[in-house]
Amino acid sequence: MAGPGGGFCLRSCGADSPPPLSLRRRSKHQGPEEAVRDGVMLEKVLGITTQTSSGLTCDPNTGHVFCVRTLRPHLLFWQEIKSSLSFRKTLSALSFSPDGKLIVTGENGHRPAVRVWDVEERTQVSELHGHKHGVACVAFSPKMKYIVSVGYQHDMIVNVWDWRQDSLVASNKVSCKVMALSFSDDSCFVTVGHRHVKFWFLDASREVKIKETVPLVGRSGLLGELHNNIFCGVACGHGRMLGSTFCVSYSGLLCQFNEKRVLEKWIDLKVTVANCICVSEEFIFCGCANGTVRIFHTHNMHYLSDLPKPHCLGVDVVQELKLRRQDSVYPDTIALTFDPCNRWLSCVYKDHSVYIWDVKDTNKVWKVWSDLFHSSFVWNVEVYPEFEDHQACLPPGSFLTCSSDNTIRFWNLENSPRARFQENSYSNNLLKVMYVDNNIQHLQDSTNVPDRGENVGYLDVKSGVRVMQISPNGQHLASGDRGGNLRIHELRFMDEVIKVEAHDSEVLCLEYSKPETGVALLASASRDRLIHVLNVDKNYKLEQTLDDHSSAITAIKFTGNGEVQMISCGADKSIYFRCAQKVADGINFTRTHHVAEKTTLYDMDIDITQKYVAVACQDRNVRVYNTVSGKQKWCYKGSQADDGSLLKVHLDPSGTFLAASCSDKSISVIDFHSGECVAKMFGHSEIVTGMKFTYDCKHLITVSGDSCVFIWHLSPEITNCMKRHLMELDQLQQEKKAKARNWFDPNRRETYVTVPSRCLSHDAKEPSKDEIEEEREKESCLQTPAKDDFDTGIHIEVDNSDSMTFNPRVSYQPQGRWAERANKDPIKTILDTDLTYFTPIKNDSMNEIDLEPQNLDQLLLEVSNTPLFRVEVAANVSCLSPLDWLRLPSCRRPCSPWRAVTSWYSVGGKGYTGKGWDALALPPFVRQNSSLPQTPEQEKYLKQHFETLVEAPAEGNALVLELANEKCLFLNPRLSISTRFLSRCQKNSSLMKITHILLNN
Repeated sequence: MAGPGGGFCLRSCGADSPPPLSLRRRSKHQGPEEAVRDGVMLEKVLGITTQTSSGLTCDPNTGHVFCVRTLRPHLLFWQEIKSSLSFRKTLSALSFSPDGKLIVTGENGHRPAVRVWDVEERTQVSELHGHKHGVACVAFSPKMKYIVSVGYQHDMIVNVWDWRQDSLVASNKVSCKVMALSFSDDSCFVTVGHRHVKFWFLDASREVKIKETVPLVGRSGLLGELHNNIFCGVACGHGRMLGSTFCVSYSGLLCQFNEKRVLEKWIDLKVTVANCICVSEEFIFCGCANGTVRIFHTHNMHYLSDLPKPHCLGVDVVQELKLRRQDSVYPDTIALTFDPCNRWLSCVYKDHSVYIWDVKDTNKVWKVWSDLFHSSFVWNVEVYPEFEDHQACLPPGSFLTCSSDNTIRFWNLENSPRARFQENSYSNNLLKVMYVDNNIQHLQDSTNVPDRGENVGYLDVKSGVRVMQISPNGQHLASGDRGGNLRIHELRFMDEVIKVEAHDSEVLCLEYSKPETGVALLASASRDRLIHVLNVDKNYKLEQTLDDHSSAITAIKFTGNGEVQMISCGADKSIYFRCAQKVADGINFTRTHHVAEKTTLYDMDIDITQKYVAVACQDRNVRVYNTVSGKQKWCYKGSQADDGSLLKVHLDPSGTFLAASCSDKSISVIDFHSGECVAKMFGHSEIVTGMKFTYDCKHLITVSGDSCVFIWHLSPEITNCMKRHLMELDQLQQEKKAKARNWFDPNRRETYVTVPSRCLSHDAKEPSKDEIEEEREKESCLQTPAKDDFDTGIHIEVDNSDSMTFNPRVSYQPQGRWAERANKDPIKTILDTDLTYFTPIKNDSMNEIDLEPQNLDQLLLEVSNTPLFRVEVAANVSCLSPLDWLRLPSCRRPCSPWRAVTSWYSVGGKGYTGKGWDALALPPFVRQNSSLPQTPEQEKYLKQHFETLVEAPAEGNALVLELANEKCLFLNPRLSISTRFLSRCQKNSSLMKITHILLNN
């Protein structure tokens, strides 16, 4: 069986298909800007954006099928059109010429053009401007003399072009939205739309005499009782049916008009919705809802049969075909085109799937080819790591994409053995479709409905998977959706093992810590400005919640060798550098640096050496910072355009090149260290939402809001440069390991002469500028005293059998006047102190201690065993009576009077039915000093009024009343982690206000 090849050319990739053509052969007159594209070539597109038959066409000579987004572009003509620097608009319609030598395209956006292209020469022949908003449909006349273009609803214009002369021959306005057009002969064509079927006539003799644009003459079809219908498809008859016109309406009616524009007959298709029509000399094909395609004879409109149904929505492509149930739901058919050479019918469905059917015999229709694609925004892409065969859960060359259609799709670039992923009958590229829930309504494109405009874009619904991340060992897949949920899937069996309601808004970024850090953590960040750090080894237990950012967090990364660092940036124009510290119950991140920029930060990535972090900025610059010091190293342009913002950055596996995407839909490949632009690409019709280099350094994969996945092939020069850099890094790593083994040989013992401390070096060779600068940054960051202020001698004797790291401070022997104090008071630098004291987050004051990020699991355990107010009592508060609390020395009192009172009351203190807020005031001697009652009257007063402190406040005090009556939010399992964290902080703040009032009254 011949399979489809070519750039959505549906024929085999054999001798009949054009071979891949290097972009270097495009033109002899390339300028410098065009030459930068030579480094990258579009190899394959996984996706389709066609929504009507106006965006689908077939070469009448070869049978090659084209659409407004190619699927398999080995037929490079189409990709060259899309990559042309002078052609960056989104395509909305296209059509082949009757001889198959030309193709006409229509655009949308600002100043859309109608362009004519030569298929063989791969060049633009004509460019016609006459629409303001967009082109809904275009077509050649049968003799190729004219081109007709119909504008979007806001244009309301029908133009007739003499494309050879680049002139507008005739034009007229329409009063409704036009959906489709079809030529009957050179002098007549038909347009259909909302309550609209109109026949337009061209007077060639009049056009010859008058050299200016003339009014286009049109006559409405006589619809009779069907005048209120919306007609969505039209096709004029061929051969013996020439003169007849066939239309289909959304309500499911097939209509035939005769030469006199009269509705001659109509048939009820008995479907809920009909979307499109295609007519050959013999058959009429009507595409309808629920995957139905009905076939009729053209000469008598007798019903023949239906095409087989495609896959049902929610199908598991891995499983074998099963008997279909009665309640199965199928995607709607939205576009049709017929190949007269092979008698194949191409069908595009509403879930962006494509099927090719052989209809030579309508009683034995069989499928030639099919593929399934995302039907909505594709938000992120992840490349599966390279492992040994027995360790990997997916075959080599696999990558994953996630979308707003609520699916995560597994693809494969190579034709390698797929192990348990057998060849499926739906797609050669698709390994697996993972559905995150059982809701199938998002699997179909929601934009393709009758009453929506052309430029409205995708529906902004809070559904779908927003971001995902593969664990370093390749066993787990973490994904976050637009509802704030975090899911963990086990990739070997594709099971969902954990689902957590983590955030109150969509999850924007996920990141696993690197293996070299020594810990397994997962950080999730959201639009709710919170970061949750989860411990992977403890079944994704919550370690800490961070709330440093004041706006949406756009990126988060882990870094460090032997230590754990976290870097995050957000829409608040801030970058936070944090370092992890080991605490009793886990890991606690504390802030070390804060960088405030003047522009919004959208994304970031860390290079392979983990020394630098590259940040994508709104001002189209890439700013590179040192991960240790937080200081900016470089700043260069990430886009050559003069407008837009830089949205995504990604470094290749070797850290040599940086890919950056701009809001002008362009992609740039940049030398990471020099900032030189190596390649610049166009092709996506929406913004690029994700990018990834493959681990073999041969491809760059990009995903976009246009629902398509582009696979770019990198030139051999770029690939070789990456691999060479990787080899150099690997060689350097091996040399360091060899030096370490020789340096710390247990049989080796050396004594070093006394030298100035600044002359010490870990390596025999002279340190580089970067190393010297980093050492200075570390010293300045840790506030160590300058060594040049005094001359110090060091005598070191190292026993390498006891240590695996070289530390010049191990046997420090002070000399001169510093040695005199060595026996009296040992020198202690800041390096020997507890660094947590110097972190900006840490605060030991009484009023702020409860606002520190804590372990949520421990907090929930405390809450579940205590009454209401014990939620506000710290774990170290003793339940003391008032007199016992006062008898303690002030240095040993664990909390404020109010906290001691509430703790005592929560375990059995008696209530009091006093009157009003005045009873809550403490006597003056309690406020003025913390000593014991001096007289029996003072002790009696305290006993009488102590219980008043825990009495319900007066009705006028809403703050205390709210705290007293509110149910504990932490006991509600439906609340997200973010909600519980913010509720705790809010209640702590309210409690501190009450304490402040009590202590100052």
